[in-house]
This record gives sequence, C-alpha cells and structure tokens, in this order.
Amino acid sequence: MMHPPDWFAHDVSRETLDKLSAYHDLLIKWTGKINLIAKSTIDDAAHRHIWDSAQVYQPVAGKWADLGSGGGLPGVVVAILAAGQGDAINMTLVESDQRKATFLRTCARTLDMPMTIIAQRIEQAEPQGADVISARALATLSDLLGHSQRHIAPSGTAVFMKGGKWASEIEEARKNWWFSYDVTASKTNPDAAILRIRDIERA
Repeated sequence: MMHPPDWFAHDVSRETLDKLSAYHDLLIKWTGKINLIAKSTIDDAAHRHIWDSAQVYQPVAGKWADLGSGGGLPGVVVAILAAGQGDAINMTLVESDQRKATFLRTCARTLDMPMTIIAQRIEQAEPQGADVISARALATLSDLLGHSQRHIAPSGTAVFMKGGKWASEIEEARKNWWFSYDVTASKTNPDAAILRIRDIERA
C-alpha cells in the first residue's frame, strides 16, 4: 500500500492510493520491456517518480495536456489524483513513441481512467487549447515554451518540472520569449524546481 508523504497537502483516499499503487506496478512491469524510467530508480520509484509528479497536481476543472508524457509522468498521476478529488478534468497525454503510447492506453484501461492518448509528435498534434500544460524531463525551457504556445489556452498555465539548471534555463529562454512565472522548490529534490508559467509570447 502506498502512503502519501507528510508534505503532500491534499487528502488522498484509500481508492486513490490503490490506483497509484496499481499504476506504480504497471510502471515497474513495463520498464522491463521499454525504457519508461531509469532502472536505477526502480527501487525508489514511488518517491522519485509518483510523489515527485504529484507535486504538480492542482485542483482544476477543464483541459490538462501532458506533453511528451512518456510513462505517464506526471499526467497519469495527476489524472488519478484529480479523479480522487472529484475534479472535472479532461486529461490528454501526448506521446509520439508508439510503445509508450501503448503503455499509456494500457494504464487508461487497467486503471479505468478516462484519459485521451495522442500518439503524435507535439508539434504535429492538433492544438489542444489546454487550461494547463505539463511536462517533466522533456526539453529545454525555450523548447517547452514553443510547444506550449501551440497547445495552451490564452489564459492557461504551463507547469514544468525542471532540474538543477532551472534558473539558467529561464535566463536563456528570456532571450526569445516573454512570460511571467512562479517558482516552487521541489519537495523531492533540493536542487529542482516547479515552474508555473503564464502569458507566453515570443519576444
């Protein structure tokens, strides 16, 4: 049975924890076939991947698009948490790798989660008009802003999980983009941060 860390601010029901545990098991099982997470992180996958991804969850009603979803991090985790909170969320996972897209469809079916999987490249997928865009370990901030501009609603927010170089990525992105942002320190990695970005325009 999976347990939420002390810092997680939302109530999590037994049913939600069961679904997170089931997703964790799928993630580990499929990583033996395709590269969903680094094999060196398997033993600590709940902390390194599940609860790390849970940090970006926020109550929202509307469309959420997870770009380059890979193994469903953070998109599947957010969808499970949102369902447990009764949020009216429409989760779309964009993943061009066909094997990973198959895994995501398996998650949707096995976990009985109403998620849409788009097996196309981010720049070729139909614009999503999403209220929230998310991405984890996908690309540089400059590239992420380009992807987001295509898929985000005018009043939407982009939520990016970035590593220790997040500050220099912001500085670099400022050369080509206008945007406003908030930074939250990661609860699972002292060097990492979660960036919430709005008002994205090319400079």
